[in-house]
Amino acid sequence: MTAVFVFCSILAIIFLVSSAKIIRQYEKGVVLRLGKFHSIIEPGLNLVIPFLDTLIVVDVRERVINVEPQKVITKDNVTVTVDAVIYYKVVDPVKATFEVEDFNAAATTLAQTNLRNVVGEKTLDETLVAKDVINSSLRDVLDEATNNWGVKITRVEVQKIDPPPEIAEAMSLQMKAEREKRASILSSEGIKQSQILEAEGRRNAEILKAEGEAKAKIIKAEAEAQAIQKVAEAANAFFDEKAKAWRRLEVSSVVLKDNTKFIIPANSEIVSVLNLEGDSKADQVIPIQKRNKRDS
Repeated sequence: MTAVFVFCSILAIIFLVSSAKIIRQYEKGVVLRLGKFHSIIEPGLNLVIPFLDTLIVVDVRERVINVEPQKVITKDNVTVTVDAVIYYKVVDPVKATFEVEDFNAAATTLAQTNLRNVVGEKTLDETLVAKDVINSSLRDVLDEATNNWGVKITRVEVQKIDPPPEIAEAMSLQMKAEREKRASILSSEGIKQSQILEAEGRRNAEILKAEGEAKAKIIKAEAEAQAIQKVAEAANAFFDEKAKAWRRLEVSSVVLKDNTKFIIPANSEIVSVLNLEGDSKADQVIPIQKRNKRDS
C-alpha cells in the first residue's frame, strides 16, 4: 500500500512538472490539443495537459531579415546590385504558426521578387535618388502579402544600389565636373559681388565727398554773406555820420557867408545843425557881418 502511494505521488509530481509552462514577456503560446488549435496563453506561468497538449512558443518582438544582394535590371537596361533589410513583427501568433511554414524564407523570396519589380519600373537616375519611394513601395507590397500570415511589415530599407563599375566611374567624373562647375560659378559670383560692392563703395564715397564739399561751400558762402552784411551795416553807419557832418558844413557855409549876426536859442535845432553845441548856458550870438547894398 505504501509503495502504491509513493508511486502515485511520483506520478503526480511528474504530471505537475510536465504541465507547468512559463511564457516570457516577449512571447505568446499557442496550445494544440490532440493536434488541433485549442488556445493562446499569455506570458507567465501556465498549465497544460501533458501528452494531450502541445505548446508552440511564438516570439512577437520586432525582427530583421537581410535580403541578400541581387542583380536587377532597371528600366533603361542598366544592371544594378541591390540589397535590402526587412523589419517585421508577429501580430497574430495563430496565423504565423499555421499559415506559413518558414516565414523568413517566404519573406525573403517575396522581397527579392518585388524588389526586382519596383526597381525595374525606374531608370538608373530615378533609382539612385528615389530610395525612399522604393522603400515605401516595397513595404506596402510586402505588408499586403504578409497580412494573411499574421505578420506586420514595419519597415523596409534598401541599403545600397550599386551600378556597374564603368557607369560608376562615369558618374563619378560627371559629379566631379558638376562640382567644379558649381565652384567656378560660385567663384565668379563672388568676384562679381565683390566688384559691385567696391563700385558702390566708391560711388558712396564720391557722393559723401561731393555733399561735404557742397555743405562746405554753403557754409563758406553764408559766412561771407554775413561778413559782407556786417561790413555794409558798419559802412552805412559810418557814412551816415559823415554825411550829417558834411551837411552841417554846407548849411554853415550858406548861413554864414554874408557875415550876418543871428541870435539863436541854446536849445534850438539850428545849433546842432551849425555844430555850435559847445556852449549851452546862454543863447548863442552869432556875429555875422552882413553887407548892405549901400556899403557896396
